Order: sequence, then C-alpha cells, then structure tokens
Amino acid sequence: MKIGYARVSTKDQNLSLQKDALEKEGCKVIYEEKMSGAKAERPELRKMIDQLREDDVIVIWKLDRLGRSLGDLVNLVREIEDKGAGLKSLNDSIDTTTAQGKLIFHFFAALSEFERDIISERTKAGLEAARARGRQGGRPKGLSKEARDKAMIAESLYRQGMPISGICKHLNIARSTLYKYLRYRGVEVGNLKKDK
Repeated sequence: MKIGYARVSTKDQNLSLQKDALEKEGCKVIYEEKMSGAKAERPELRKMIDQLREDDVIVIWKLDRLGRSLGDLVNLVREIEDKGAGLKSLNDSIDTTTAQGKLIFHFFAALSEFERDIISERTKAGLEAARARGRQGGRPKGLSKEARDKAMIAESLYRQGMPISGICKHLNIARSTLYKYLRYRGVEVGNLKKDK
C-alpha cells in the first residue's frame, strides 16, 4: 500500500500542494504534520513508521519533508527498510523499491558516514593542536562570579535553617547545584538533611 507523508514547517503554511501530489500518486492514507523538521519528535511520522507493514511504500513530496539532515534521513530510511517497506520521493527521483533507488540511497548513507568521520577527525585534530599550544579543553575550573555569589547566598540561607527545597526554589537552582555550591563554600554536604 502507498502511504503519504506531508509536512510543512509552520501552521501558516499549506499542505494542499503536497497532498494533491500524494493523492495523484495513489496514496490511500496520508499522514500530515505542521511542525519544524528540526524537532526530534514528530508524532505523525512516528505513528506512520510504527504502523508500516511489509511491501508498504512511503511516498513524500521531497526528501527534506522527511528528514532533518542527511544522517537523520538515512536512519529513517533504514528503519523503513527494516520493516520491509520502501520510500519514494516524488521530486528527488528516489525510490528504494527499485535497484537504482537503493543504490542511490546507499550512496547517501555512505556520504553521511563520511561526513560524520570528517567532523570527528577535524574535532580531534583541533583538540590536539590546542593541547600542543598548551590549551586545555572543557569548562574552566571553579565557579563563575554569578555562581560564587549564589553559593554565598545558598550557604547563608542554609545556615539560617531554610529547607533545601526552599533554597532551591528561591535561587532557581537544582538540588545538585545547591550541593555543589555548599561544597564549594566548605559546608559538609554529607550531613545535609533532605529538608530541615
């Protein structure tokens, strides 16, 4: 069965162009989504993939309607293929139900892996070059001025007997951050009661 997937990025955009093309292609069901492709959670896309059966074909208007990036697209197509289904893009001449379409998509997958490897190599080379110049990566040690000020206030409130939850709420920080601040100020964190 042919299943359509149509997506636009904003609520103001219209799905009719995509839906007309998908209906013309013979899609019996069309899943519609109005949200940015940058969002990791796209419920209609997830529902469609979860309901796929062997020999189904997902039809899309363009590849960018399906995936956020080349890597994301490759992962989605692998998931679709694992269910025994295929993908057809009307405007990109991609059809993974054909030998030629599979070849093109495997080329995309190889490009995605190549891209990841290049980024990884550049990152490692950059870190090594920085180390050679005596620079260390990561966050600077210690607390920022703002954090030191909050740590002083946290200690004061704690010593006045304010409950842990109250201090966290007052300073808008997590418990773990409060404990870190108190340790920084020399307060015995192991002796802290959950809520005094």
